[in-house]
Amino acid sequence: MNYPKLHRLKLEKESKIMDIEQLRKELEADEGCKYEIYLDHLGYKTFGIGHLCKATDPENDMDVGTEVSEERVKDCFNKDIELVLNDCELLYDDFEHLPEDAQLIIANMMFNLGYPRLSKFVGMKSGVDNRDWNKAADEMIDSNWYKQVPNRAGRLVKRMRALHGSI
Repeated sequence: MNYPKLHRLKLEKESKIMDIEQLRKELEADEGCKYEIYLDHLGYKTFGIGHLCKATDPENDMDVGTEVSEERVKDCFNKDIELVLNDCELLYDDFEHLPEDAQLIIANMMFNLGYPRLSKFVGMKSGVDNRDWNKAADEMIDSNWYKQVPNRAGRLVKRMRALHGSI
């Protein structure tokens, strides 16, 4: 799916810029894309690229199987990514100063889990804050999330461990 190019995350001086298009590609690969309303594995109405229907979404009142336009999917995905990045900066004061792959990993997890659940990964956060990537990876493994999405989680853990030796 082609999306209009968004500005790369604009950050303070000396910060690293995350490639938003790379994040889009990773999330689309992990989440898939459906142009209809469906129930996720927890039974919640969802559509597009993992967009959980909110009470304010018109789709929330529509039946499962109802088609959703490509334009609507893109619009929701753009808004979801903006929310995810804001939540990442809320959880990690120095988010923009983390290595790019750490930013991508955290943003991927934030998209999947949401702020309330990811904020409970205190051991992972401690590892990231201390740039102890192996500790962060160990804490990712020690979670229900790791069991729920083993392919995605395993890949993200491997990438987190690969940061060992980086700044």
